Order: sequence, then C-alpha cells, then structure tokens
Amino acid sequence: MAMLLLHRDATVTVCHSKTADLPAVARQADILVAAVGRPGLVTPDFVKPGATVIDVGVNRVTDPDVAASLFEEGHKRLEVFRKNGSVLVGDVHPKVADVAGALTPVPGGVGPLTITMLLHNTLQAARGLEV
Repeated sequence: MAMLLLHRDATVTVCHSKTADLPAVARQADILVAAVGRPGLVTPDFVKPGATVIDVGVNRVTDPDVAASLFEEGHKRLEVFRKNGSVLVGDVHPKVADVAGALTPVPGGVGPLTITMLLHNTLQAARGLEV
C-alpha cells in the first residue's frame, strides 16, 4: 500500500510498534493505516482530528480484561464477548471513532475488499492480463 501511495505522489511514513513516540508520528497523518497485530494499540492520541483511519488488523480477543479495556460496560461487542468467550477486534481502539473523520470497522471493513481484489487479480492472471 505504501508503494501505491508513493506512486500517487503521497508522502508516506512507515512505522512499527517500537517507533520512538509513535503516537506523535501517527498524529501527523491525514490517512492512518494500522496493521500491527495488537488489539486496540492505536488509541485516540494517535489520531489527528478528522483523519481517515483504516484498520487492517484482525485480532481474536479471549482475555476478559482486554475486552473490558476496549468496550465500555453495556457495549454490544462486550456482550458478544461474554456470550462467545471471544470477539474480533482491530488494531484501532473503538474510541478512535470519537476523533477520526472516518474509521473502517472490524470485522467487515477492509477484509471483503481484500478478498474482492485477490479474486479480481486471480481472474486477470488466469486471462493472461497484466495485474
């Protein structure tokens, strides 16, 4: 994705979980893509007000303390956790929705698009066309 954005003349910064002052670096982004593999790592202090946040992470939470840290009492997703013993969440804390201009959901956000593009590219390759 970084290369696609660079080819469109975007300024791209790639970070990792150990980047020095990660919240400050992330807060500079107009578009923030999170793919870290840690439930709720990206909190509101990582996000510039009005930024678009794309949550690529998919994490199955089975720890009640982690679930409680992500969802307030009475939240529908916390009830799902209590019923099933687990819940799928992204790398972005749900409270980011209070700051971001747009936030992709998990589940149901980028996953269906990823599958669609994979199938599209497979079909193009089968036809012998450039992907």
